[in-house]
Amino acid sequence: MGLTSSSTGSKVISEFIYNISNNCDYIVAIAGNPNVGKSTIFNYFTGMHQHTGNWPGKTVSNASGIRNYDDKQFLFVDIPGTYSLMSNSEEEEIARNYICFGNPNATVVILDATCLERNLNLVFQIFEITKNVIVCVNLLDEAEKKGIYIDLKLLSRYLGVPVIGTNARNESTLDNLMETISNVCTKKIISKPRMVQYLPCIEDSIQLISSAITNKTNINTYIQRWISLKLLEGESTILKSIEDNFNINLVSDAQLQQKLIEAKCLMEKNDINSENFKDKIVSSIIRTSEEISVNCSHYRNNSYNKRDKKIDKILTSKRYGIPIMLLFLGLIFWITIIGANYPSSLLSQMFGYFQDKLIYFADVINLPNWLSDMLILGIYQTVTWIISVMLPPMAIFFPLFTILEDLGYLPRIAFNLDNCFRKCCTSGKQALTMCMGFGCNAAGVCGCRIIDSPRERIIAAITNSFVPCNGRFPFLIAIATIFVAGLSGGFAGSIISTFTVLLVILLGIFLTFVISRLLSKTILKGKPSSFVLELPPYRKPQIGKVLIHSIFDRTLFVLGRAICVAVPAGLIIWLFANININNLTLLELIANFLDPFAKLMGLDGYILTAFILGIPANEIVLPIILMGYMRHTSLINIEDFSSIATILKNNGWTILTAINTMIFTLLHFPCSTTLISIKKETGSYKWSFIAFLLPTLCGITLCMITNGIYHIFI
Repeated sequence: MGLTSSSTGSKVISEFIYNISNNCDYIVAIAGNPNVGKSTIFNYFTGMHQHTGNWPGKTVSNASGIRNYDDKQFLFVDIPGTYSLMSNSEEEEIARNYICFGNPNATVVILDATCLERNLNLVFQIFEITKNVIVCVNLLDEAEKKGIYIDLKLLSRYLGVPVIGTNARNESTLDNLMETISNVCTKKIISKPRMVQYLPCIEDSIQLISSAITNKTNINTYIQRWISLKLLEGESTILKSIEDNFNINLVSDAQLQQKLIEAKCLMEKNDINSENFKDKIVSSIIRTSEEISVNCSHYRNNSYNKRDKKIDKILTSKRYGIPIMLLFLGLIFWITIIGANYPSSLLSQMFGYFQDKLIYFADVINLPNWLSDMLILGIYQTVTWIISVMLPPMAIFFPLFTILEDLGYLPRIAFNLDNCFRKCCTSGKQALTMCMGFGCNAAGVCGCRIIDSPRERIIAAITNSFVPCNGRFPFLIAIATIFVAGLSGGFAGSIISTFTVLLVILLGIFLTFVISRLLSKTILKGKPSSFVLELPPYRKPQIGKVLIHSIFDRTLFVLGRAICVAVPAGLIIWLFANININNLTLLELIANFLDPFAKLMGLDGYILTAFILGIPANEIVLPIILMGYMRHTSLINIEDFSSIATILKNNGWTILTAINTMIFTLLHFPCSTTLISIKKETGSYKWSFIAFLLPTLCGITLCMITNGIYHIFI
């Protein structure tokens, strides 16, 4: 069993299929609209644990896994969720190319039982490409709660393919689906899909072109109808994929081009041209889907979604939508702040206990002092600081955030912010990736794959670090607690700290809009692409799965990545604190060098040095500052805020220093993991450099402005 990602390129898809399916008997593609439970069914069949969230666009590359059934090996491929195969978003291109050119033995199309009509649109588009289709009507339990009954046998007769009803909580329904998949792959069941009948002139045009394709032996008869449609549509990207995969040149074929001209003339006589051709096709598909849905769906209560509509009227309203969103985010941050303190302290004490044992062990085996200090006070102490500071907040933040995701609230956030992002000439989906950035900016950058437009995807990746990640929250919380809440503690202190951190977040969101618009008007010019976002039904979160996915798929993944960069960072920091030149450590020399510039920003040299050395992980900025102030040769682990406050104030910190440090904590270069992620996602060092430069310039500028205002008026 393994997980593999494939490129959007069609040739790469062919190579992918060949390499991974060598030892498999059958290949099965799992397709469907976003948010219909594809990944859940995929996980059941393959035993893999791909994250299954309640918002569109979770799967943006092909995930594959193997299932042994009836002495045969089945390769399951979970292709990206998509509403259509007709346009050129990344997920639609991957899905279309895989189904068409990957030649799966069976394609399972997952439908949401509560939204049958909309989901059938994709079924009829897939029918054009392959006849080996199985329709899986999923979420029957959700439909039952809403009083919806689907006549599966009647639906099967209408569609001409096997139709299986499933419920993820009922394994027998999934086993029934697996048996049907096996029967289709082994030809025990022969599907005869019902094709949508288009307008007579379009059907005649298809026949004209198909007659010219028939003599091309490398194109099977079934797919000729679909190729004819694509030629009439004239979409260059799809036609290029057809030429590459079938090794033909559609443009240079004189007979084919002649038939195409005749077909277009025939359609023009019936007032169908390149402008309205796709509309006519879509209208026919929608009309057929509506007809079948009406006949096969029965409603016990026609107002089954009345409650959802009432809730949405409040959560997505212009008056209450954004305030409620801020309230939810503030509540999550407050619970994280309150809940993380005690486990952080316990972890710190535990690691301190083991550190003493390691030092004792190093003495017993006569390890040289320099090596012992480097390994224990350098690498071990840096790694354990990051774990004790990062793990508790993430273990609280990610499950809470995942609950909002499972409830179906995140798409509502995107809906509320869509208008703001469109005014910035970017995609409303950027709201989703921005929310992911609160947990980890690197994860937010990877999440930008759900954005269709390459231009908008780059903007979202560049600006993702304008919202603070989980690694920056502890430092922001510490400063807010010490200098704004005044170490008042208790409920009042936590509320003041939360409100202060929320203001910093609002500044980051505001600058995300500003910089996104700036990029859209300069180096990444363009108009906002259309954004159709499904608002999924509200669902009861599955707490067990939420905890497993948020802790294993997110918390430990992000923590593991942070530890990887913390090991070399710990070594470098120790060297900087222990190598002396003219009785000054490298850390002191750098701090002294940067101090004049830092003073212009209302900071000092040690603060600026800490941010630079903290590029591997934001979590180590505060301990580096404390280490520099105390002239220690290793990171200082101080648990209580009062001790930290004493050290900071004794080294000249004022409310101005605190404000500017919070600004620069929000606005400075992303961590190394995020920069690497931007390079991987955009394929260019240029965008990584711009992502490094933009927030840093914003931070320096704002700090200098606040410093100047302070000295002018105070």
